[in-house]
Amino acid sequence: MKKIISVMLACVLLLAVACAAAETTDAVTTASVANYYGALTGDELMNAVNSYTGFYAVASVNPDGTPNIAYFVYGMQKIGDVYYVQLGINPNQTTANIENGSELMAMYGALPAADAQLMTATNGAKMVLKKVDDEEILAELLKTAPEGYTPMYYEVIETRPLG
Repeated sequence: MKKIISVMLACVLLLAVACAAAETTDAVTTASVANYYGALTGDELMNAVNSYTGFYAVASVNPDGTPNIAYFVYGMQKIGDVYYVQLGINPNQTTANIENGSELMAMYGALPAADAQLMTATNGAKMVLKKVDDEEILAELLKTAPEGYTPMYYEVIETRPLG
């Protein structure tokens, strides 16, 4: 009987350690360990995003911890050497997640060339975003927003290959 209780206690302890380890996993850096597709960065990425062709998505986290992905076209701006994503979206689950402090990740996939053998996005970027809170930077970014339109702005803090 003591052996069974000891084994059960050991299993519970192992489960608790496994759960704690799962909570600290960084999904951004561990999701793809091998990259088979190209990566756009810097001005090349900004120009591609601002061409308004390609595939766009922004991922957030729902309050229950499940993923949420939103498809919408966004724009990019540059101040100095820093790139910013301009997000404009009507109120929905993604905006609720943003208001609740969810981290965001954006994806841009460039359209394949007309003569490409593989007719899917194989070049682009995944971007880790951080909300812009600096009032001076926000004022500068808002200068290019259409009148009466107040988008959300996020700094691109990291770019990674598309996949």
